[in-house]
Amino acid sequence: MRILYSHRIQSRDGQAVHVEELIRALRAAGHEVLVVGPGFYEEAEFGGESKLIAVARKLLPGALWELAELGYAGLAYIKLLRAYRQFRPDFIYERCNLYHLAGSLLARWHGAVMLLEVNSPLAAERQKHGGLKLFRLAQWLEQFTWGSAAMVLPVTAVLGDSVAAAGVARDKIQVVPNGINLASFPDVRAEKPEGAPITLGFVGFVRPWHGLDLVIAGMAAEPRAVELVVVGDGPVRADLQAQAAELGLGDRVRFTGIVPPEQVAEIVAGFDIALQPMATPYASPLKIFDYMAAGAAIVAPDQPNIREILGHLRNAVLFDPAEPAMMWSAVSWLIEDAALRVKLGAAARADLVACDYTWDGNAGRVVGAATKVLAARAG
Repeated sequence: MRILYSHRIQSRDGQAVHVEELIRALRAAGHEVLVVGPGFYEEAEFGGESKLIAVARKLLPGALWELAELGYAGLAYIKLLRAYRQFRPDFIYERCNLYHLAGSLLARWHGAVMLLEVNSPLAAERQKHGGLKLFRLAQWLEQFTWGSAAMVLPVTAVLGDSVAAAGVARDKIQVVPNGINLASFPDVRAEKPEGAPITLGFVGFVRPWHGLDLVIAGMAAEPRAVELVVVGDGPVRADLQAQAAELGLGDRVRFTGIVPPEQVAEIVAGFDIALQPMATPYASPLKIFDYMAAGAAIVAPDQPNIREILGHLRNAVLFDPAEPAMMWSAVSWLIEDAALRVKLGAAARADLVACDYTWDGNAGRVVGAATKVLAARAG
């Protein structure tokens, strides 16, 4: 198929991994994909964003910045329309972004078939965490975008419920969770030398509510040799490093900083216990699929979106997110029980393979959904 991929990603981060891996998988399956997105996305390094965009966001007042985003939607529409007329795709695949209306306008004004990937309720999320000023306008436009799609592809069933509550018919919603490039991970875990420390691991942007301070505090009281590897960076890195030094754990808590995606698999493969300390209630965390592919024993919060992928004592140990201290109890249990670590890690890898939580699998799901829509329209 000929697929016109539309996005408005401004920075090369976890979003970029999703975008680029899905495009790779679609092309590997033999589909022709034309990508239309901001030129400044290509200029940004992994872990960063365009300097021009960063400066503009800092200087412009909140409401004015949001109006500028909306103004950019007009330019994005013209760019996508030009590509649509020249490329003549079978369908448009768009990654939903606040104030990104290009695919929606093509669908409504030109009859284009659009599949819309939805990763979060962006208006509500940005109002809570990013100080969204024009909330009512943003929410209306978000729901306009959802309603313009021939098929909406949320990453979790929890998020799908939000889309349905906004008026999108259930038969136009298909859950497509995040995934992994399984080829990056070895089939068999390497055996550790006798007496080697147990490695706890975390991948991602480190925020205060992740509770890694509780993990470090637990390590200080743990009689067994345990180390913590944090793949990423974040606002509490310095505080966690200071805490580790104060507790005499400075050499056992290591931050790698931002690591290119192709290097993450090698590091995660060394985790014995992988941490998903907290998660937003609608997310499909990329790190969970990394952990599953690596065959690590996973500790994660017991909440609906996580239970879509993980089950307590089936392929992970889940703890009550209302009691963050329970996370260390779960970690401590796995430190003591090597057999359980091996069992859960193997089950997690097997479940990932069985359910095909991969980008190649997702490419098949996307094309399958598009095929149904196109067949219905032809009929």
